[in-house]
Amino acid sequence: MIWNKPLTLQQLNQFCENSAISHLGIVFSAQGDDWLEAQLKVDERSCQPMGYLHGGISVTLAETVGSLAGFCCVADDYFVVGTEINASHLRPVKKGNIVTARATPMRLGKTLQVWQINLYDQQRQLCCSVRLTLALVKKQG
Repeated sequence: MIWNKPLTLQQLNQFCENSAISHLGIVFSAQGDDWLEAQLKVDERSCQPMGYLHGGISVTLAETVGSLAGFCCVADDYFVVGTEINASHLRPVKKGNIVTARATPMRLGKTLQVWQINLYDQQRQLCCSVRLTLALVKKQG
């Protein structure tokens, strides 16, 4: 198992209360020994004018699940910050549907982490493929 901070889904969701994450309706929904998932229902907060999931919100969902997964992998005296993100939008998701993002580590180094985050629609079709790089930062004081 990769988790140094084995937070429950309830704890992750509570941690994100009163932030952009909860405002958009992102909810941590499943976890395993080396992966974390979050879901988002595409609604008026997350779709573009044509009624499909906004690409920027896809990236927000991916960075959210990847960053929280990364945070759970570091020691208590560290946190993580995003340094690079790359997203390939492969399939649209229509308003009213649920999208699921799964983060799995590609590399968990001493100074950098690289995560693969795949977003799927309700039929488990790949909608977006994201690579996220996180830097590990030691807390001060």
